[in-house]
Amino acid sequence: MLLASVGACASNQSGRNLEQMFAADPRLQDNPAIAFGTGNNNSNETALNTSVQLPADFPSEIPRYPNAQLQQVTASETRWVTPDPINVVQSFYQNQFQANNWELRQPNEQQGTLEAQRNGLRVTLTFSVITNQNSIAQANGAGNTEFTLQYTRDTTATTSPSPDASDLANVPQPGDPEFIGPVLPQQADQTAQTANSVTQSTAEQAFNDISQVPQELRQYLQDLSALGVLPLQATSKSNSATNQFEPNKTITRREYARWLVAANNRFYTDNPAKQIREASASTQPAFQDVPASDPDFAVIQGLAEAGLIPSPLSGSSTTVLFRPDAPLTREQMILWKVPIDTRSSLPNASVDAVQQTWGFQDAAKIEPRALQAVLADFQNSDRANIRRVFGYTTLFQPKKTVTRAEAAAALWYIGTASEGVSAQDALRLQQSSPSQATSDAPATRE
Repeated sequence: MLLASVGACASNQSGRNLEQMFAADPRLQDNPAIAFGTGNNNSNETALNTSVQLPADFPSEIPRYPNAQLQQVTASETRWVTPDPINVVQSFYQNQFQANNWELRQPNEQQGTLEAQRNGLRVTLTFSVITNQNSIAQANGAGNTEFTLQYTRDTTATTSPSPDASDLANVPQPGDPEFIGPVLPQQADQTAQTANSVTQSTAEQAFNDISQVPQELRQYLQDLSALGVLPLQATSKSNSATNQFEPNKTITRREYARWLVAANNRFYTDNPAKQIREASASTQPAFQDVPASDPDFAVIQGLAEAGLIPSPLSGSSTTVLFRPDAPLTREQMILWKVPIDTRSSLPNASVDAVQQTWGFQDAAKIEPRALQAVLADFQNSDRANIRRVFGYTTLFQPKKTVTRAEAAAALWYIGTASEGVSAQDALRLQQSSPSQATSDAPATRE
């Protein structure tokens, strides 16, 4: 009836007005994005695009920023937005690539790009600050960063149309670091069974001095290495495989700070509430000897601002120097690590309390602040860092320096006696489901 009325009135002015009311908006033909609230209009009603999904072949080894929303997917390219500042996003990817042994090109800050390459996979990230007032992030009141992630894989290797059994044996399988693709239900059990063997083989390929690691600490290094937390020490500029971990070398304070943040954030990769935030370059330095130009400023300053290491920010007015290149001592390692384990303030402690619990003959030599951490560590029972790293001992030797292997052992587990996450837990979840948040894992108990 309505169509009949419109047709009947088409020849007069009223009919033409009625026809215009029901006609399609011509703006939608030129700019279809307006229909979804993302065009440059005056409406404040914008919404996140939650329907976009990553392609099935998206490389699992590419790190994903935990607080970013996927907006668009094209061939070998994804576009994301996040409410976080651009320098935080750039720092996240640069640290993740370095921790996972990617080959990084010098970032082009003027063009806002970052390039990384590993095992034939090349990733190019382009960052920009969102200036559109109707943008998704600014509509929510906080956003300012958009970035695209392009990835290409070297396909120069040829394959036979009819592979034989030897060819299939070289194809990465679920659980291998190079495997890309969904795990079929019938493959799930095989993936879980091969997790431990993959951990060991990955570490042995990465370190050529794994035999120098004390046997009781070797598994800790293997798990953390496979997870991408521990860096290699390059001992030669040649192209030959001469990378070493140097497990018995003394670790510096800056190195341990870097590993501490890397391990915690990798264990809780998809749980921003439990991550340690790195500081921006514009932050007022907490230590006189760690300026914003220092390569580890973001990590060290982030630990200070979180109150996890002594600094003027936490009330230690005399701790004005961090001494980044000084050797790490045992009491410092425990003092920095235990607050991350317990996620609470340290208890009051005394020399007598430490002597009665740990039985340390040299408890009086422990710095008062470190005494609190040592006592709190005892409450973690068999999960205590001191027991895991040093075994049974009646001497703590608080001023003794820490080796790289010992520092790695301390970082293998984060949590208390009743709840926490180990590197093996995080690795198992990463291998079974790269998108699974580590924080969703059940509490580890023994």
